[in-house]
Amino acid sequence: MNTLRQAAQDYLIMRRALGFKLRDAGKRLLDFVTFMEQRRASCITVPLALAWARQRAGGDAWAAQRLCIVRLFARFRSATDPRTEIPPAGLLPFRPKRARPYLYSDTEIERLLRTTLDMPLSPRHRKRCALLPWVYYCLFGLLAVAGLRLGEARNLELRDVDLKARVLTIRGAKFGKDRLVPVHVSTCKVLADYLVRRERHWAGRPVSSYLFVSSAGNRLDTGSIHRAFYAASRRVGLRGAADRHGPRLHDLRHRFATATLVNWYRSDQDAERRLPLLSAFLGHVHVSDTQWYLSGAPELMRAAMSRLERHWEQRP
Repeated sequence: MNTLRQAAQDYLIMRRALGFKLRDAGKRLLDFVTFMEQRRASCITVPLALAWARQRAGGDAWAAQRLCIVRLFARFRSATDPRTEIPPAGLLPFRPKRARPYLYSDTEIERLLRTTLDMPLSPRHRKRCALLPWVYYCLFGLLAVAGLRLGEARNLELRDVDLKARVLTIRGAKFGKDRLVPVHVSTCKVLADYLVRRERHWAGRPVSSYLFVSSAGNRLDTGSIHRAFYAASRRVGLRGAADRHGPRLHDLRHRFATATLVNWYRSDQDAERRLPLLSAFLGHVHVSDTQWYLSGAPELMRAAMSRLERHWEQRP
């Protein structure tokens, strides 16, 4: 019989081959195996799983997430070790709270992009950082009009941008899937202008192949992106000077999904039938993931009610 550690390695290899990245979960699972080895336990039991899940501070939410990692592995392990006990679902009940999305208006997005172009630069580094306003302008704009995840936009390389075909290639996205994302001709014009500026700025100097690069010529750091976004949000009043919470970059993706469905309702298209298309565009595996994005949008509710009223008015 394989040791618990070997079984955990086999389990991670299998899940990653299916497209799951399991970066944090993989580390935690191996930590659980170490916990079991220290207690000389060769098979998973519910009491041991609970003890590991609760051994660190973090509250019920943290413990429930850790127990879920063990539960999934225990199901896998039970096929080769019938002694395995699988922690039942709901043993540590917890319902995760998803952040309530902020629905940006067109005006707010326009102001956000304008202030990004006017972002203050240090006089000492003005020449070296001269491209940064255009980098963030194009990045934030692309998130707003293409519904990409931040990581997907950040990982775009020059080879992934086909302006003639008006298509972006998203590689290795969530669950390891690739997809093609069409973009509007107006977006292509902005990207073409950015590429000219990018080539001119880095002429004769080494720079990475990523589309959006830092002042050092490397792929943009996620922390730097968020700091630039927060600063721009404060300049246009979307966040207070001392606010720790407020509209997020990811809310641009929610806004894109909502606006798409509203436009379908307004043009009398069958939104329900077309929803799988939006799911594929956003890179969702399940349509239910897309439906969550579209919940709680007043404009969407008004569009749906307007269609229903027209339906009843047309009845004899």
